[in-house]
Amino acid sequence: MRLYVYVLQARDLPAKDSYVKVQVGRHKSKTWTVKGTQNPAWNEELVFRVHDLDEEVVLSVFHPEGDAANGMFGGSGELMGRARVPLQSVAGEDKQTLPPTWFPLERHKAGKFINKDCGKILVTISLRGKCHDNLTDNHMASSGVHKNEGEEMDPSSKGTVKAVANRLEKIFSKNNEGPWTEDSSEVSAATSDYEDCAEESSSDHSFEEAMERMKSHSSGQDLPENLQGGILLDRIFAVPPYDLNAVLFGPDSQFRRDLVNLQGTTDVKEGPWTWKAGEISRLTRVVSYTRAATKLVKAVKATEEQTYLKADGNFFAVLVSVSTPEVPYGNMFDVELLYKIMPGPVQANSGEESSHLLVSWEVQFLQSTMMRGMIEGGVRQGLKESFEQFMDLLAQNFKMMNTSDSLHKDQVLASLEGGHKSDWKSAFQYFCNLTVIFTIAMFFYVISHIVMSKPSEYQGLECYGVDLPDSFGELVTCGILVLQLQRVYYMVLHFVKARLQKGGDHGLKAQGAGWILTVALIEGMNLASLDSTGLPDPYVVLTCNGRMRTSSVKLQTCDPQWNEVLEFDAMEEPPSVLDVEVFDFDGPFDQATSLGHAEINFLKHTATELADMWVFLEGKLAQSSQSKLRLRIFLDNNNGVETIRDYLTKMEKEVGKKLNLRSPHRNSTFQKIFGLPAEEFLISDFTCSLKRKLPLQGRLFLSARIVGFYANFFGHKTRFFFLWEDIEEIQILPASLASVGSPTLVIVLHKGRGLDARHGAKSQDEEGRLCFYFQSFVSFNVASRTIMALWRTRTLTPEQKAQIAEEQQDQENGIISDDLGSILGGEDAQMSKIYGSELPVSISSLMEVFSGGELEHKVMERSGCLNYATTAWETVKLGVFERSVSYKFNRHVSIFGGEVTCTQQKTSNEDGWTVNEVMALHNVPFGDHFRACSRIVHFRYQIVKSVLTHSSCKCDAYMGILWLKSIKFQQRISRNVTEKFTHRLREIFGLVEKEIL
Repeated sequence: MRLYVYVLQARDLPAKDSYVKVQVGRHKSKTWTVKGTQNPAWNEELVFRVHDLDEEVVLSVFHPEGDAANGMFGGSGELMGRARVPLQSVAGEDKQTLPPTWFPLERHKAGKFINKDCGKILVTISLRGKCHDNLTDNHMASSGVHKNEGEEMDPSSKGTVKAVANRLEKIFSKNNEGPWTEDSSEVSAATSDYEDCAEESSSDHSFEEAMERMKSHSSGQDLPENLQGGILLDRIFAVPPYDLNAVLFGPDSQFRRDLVNLQGTTDVKEGPWTWKAGEISRLTRVVSYTRAATKLVKAVKATEEQTYLKADGNFFAVLVSVSTPEVPYGNMFDVELLYKIMPGPVQANSGEESSHLLVSWEVQFLQSTMMRGMIEGGVRQGLKESFEQFMDLLAQNFKMMNTSDSLHKDQVLASLEGGHKSDWKSAFQYFCNLTVIFTIAMFFYVISHIVMSKPSEYQGLECYGVDLPDSFGELVTCGILVLQLQRVYYMVLHFVKARLQKGGDHGLKAQGAGWILTVALIEGMNLASLDSTGLPDPYVVLTCNGRMRTSSVKLQTCDPQWNEVLEFDAMEEPPSVLDVEVFDFDGPFDQATSLGHAEINFLKHTATELADMWVFLEGKLAQSSQSKLRLRIFLDNNNGVETIRDYLTKMEKEVGKKLNLRSPHRNSTFQKIFGLPAEEFLISDFTCSLKRKLPLQGRLFLSARIVGFYANFFGHKTRFFFLWEDIEEIQILPASLASVGSPTLVIVLHKGRGLDARHGAKSQDEEGRLCFYFQSFVSFNVASRTIMALWRTRTLTPEQKAQIAEEQQDQENGIISDDLGSILGGEDAQMSKIYGSELPVSISSLMEVFSGGELEHKVMERSGCLNYATTAWETVKLGVFERSVSYKFNRHVSIFGGEVTCTQQKTSNEDGWTVNEVMALHNVPFGDHFRACSRIVHFRYQIVKSVLTHSSCKCDAYMGILWLKSIKFQQRISRNVTEKFTHRLREIFGLVEKEIL
């Protein structure tokens, strides 16, 4: 059962500041502190759970002391008096409700109020059954709800008020003595303050009638802002807003019943929609149910209070407050959901209406707690899983419109074409001011005076052709005229330059195949002004992927109207961020002053949000003026899947391995995990461990724009992502005992970037940069090479890319000298012959094994090479060609596996060809004794004509090993390597002979 204690007011207290602490059994609660009066009015409701009627309600009135008086609730204080009410007396009353009653406060045996009259307190107590939804107007009537005299009263509530008055009159006429007796006028006055708790039942009215009444109350109200927790659902459905509202919140909705069955919810009880009186009347109802058990949380009871904030027939806003006291720390917080239903775009082909449904959430903490982060994380995860089922079921009932259907890009852009002002109109508005008018009037005045004046005789120092001012008045007039003409001249010059500043791209269409970004710049609002007496001349600069677009200049306005369309030429890489900056035009661009800037992350906004959004500007000037811009952004791929394939082909050269286009299902799962837009596509993913205080095993996802990590540890999901542009540095730490023998990949972000992913960072360095540690990769070299290549492609300049590529090549291949010929020529290694044979094939046929064609790949794969990849031969100098080769040995060749990177040069001569090859072996034992921590093996193949027959050739192979220092096992390793490669060369050329013949 639930006990409702309504603490109304008190009289004749010994102190002016006071609050009430109510205790029922072991449960305690208290009211807010009222200051400055000995007759306080709290008008507060406190709710308790009771299981035993032998308990009593203890009402203690305290006077706060010290800092406690400054808070909303009294922390500690001096007891002024106490009253006790047995629950048995409440249960014996009519409808288990004790009417408003004055109780005398008993004096405390100690304290500074021991010799003072303690006063009285007015309370009403109600005892309810298990179901909280049985609350009716009779309960409020017995709680002493009245209207003040002279106030207008709703006709439907007259009977209730009359019954309340009769009840109170009957109670107070029983006995005029003792603590139960008070003036009825005082009681009426006290209870009138509790008037805002009265509810008018709408059970006699249908849902449609309630909506009509709510429509009259919602006129002129704006939709509330989204809640701070984030967006749970943002979709457009092919259904009118009124019908969608009825489906979601109408009584006996079939959709609600289907959702209950889908989620396994039980004991669902929906209360009727009722009117809640107050400053603004609201339509509200209470829904209670038992949520199904999950892997971590048992089945719990929940109560929803649903309140209509707006319902005008087209726009609907419903605030849902969810209380789950049985979950861990459930008494400390409530979850709020805001449903907003707005009209969507009309379908062009059928003319049918659509609805834009947007659901946001927030956690309201009733008490401060150290578990705030854990609670918010658990609530976020639970809501996302619940609303995934909600959206799937809603999509089964109504057609979900595609982005292209809902945005109507062409229609939006076409509507902006006629919004430009003519230059004449702009000139009229710019020059129509007092300065120009006064200058023109004065100029014509002087000209008229000159025309009307007769030539005068020369005076003073005047001579022929020189007419000087004859008085100081004439001198001042001439000076003023010159200054005014100069000011007007600069205004004209400023206007002409501003008209010429339209951006070289203004009005041009994007060209090329790839990702096309279209930005419609609509308007600005509250732009800052550098001069307190003047207005700014703003223009906007948009930057994306290193490309810049500039708008036209709007003169003398803080609220400019642009209505311009700026398009970026097709980009090979999908853009991640759009930088927006507003400048004040002041002649040359190097003198322009920034009025504010903003950054738009395409991955954090849905296509619907980008289609029409207000962007708040950052910066001191912009934030002080609350400046903002209205933009409409469209990102399209005009080449379809081919653009993605071309991008992957480009990345293959950087990464050095084959990159396959992922399946639509895999891409959809990846987008769903991180909440990414539909155009994002997955490139690769790796199993790894995220190093924190406790290592977390998961997967690292790499796409064209982000690096994301996802882990699911017994239902507790960890996910975060950051942009490639956020990365400042990537480090590779060698294997150690702490990393369990695995190298560690450290990703360091720029300062202030990637803050959404800070829960995944292991630490922050001295500069405040986030550092992420990844280890335990299945193939560390492949993962690190892929990540480094994607990062270089996205963020580095061409000069930086060339420098890093050169350093990486030096590190991997051991090529320190700028002249590769010193190594490829064999000067650094002692060469020895390990293979020689006469082959019954021509030189041109044998050279096919070095051509990168089908023969070479077939032979190398059969000889135990995995992921064999080559680059095209490039001319180094006359007669000398060079290429790169990479592959991995299978377990039959080397038990250590091992990756191989090679640089080959071939040179033609009169007798045939000479091929030099520098091979770097990675991840092999004793690697620290070889150059760049890898073993360097040098081969030379000499292929010449045979003296025996004209259709055969002779092939000799030489090998040498480069050492950094001598070690104990040098001879053994050299012998092992020589034997292995001697056997491999015999096998390779044997396969070549077999394939050719």
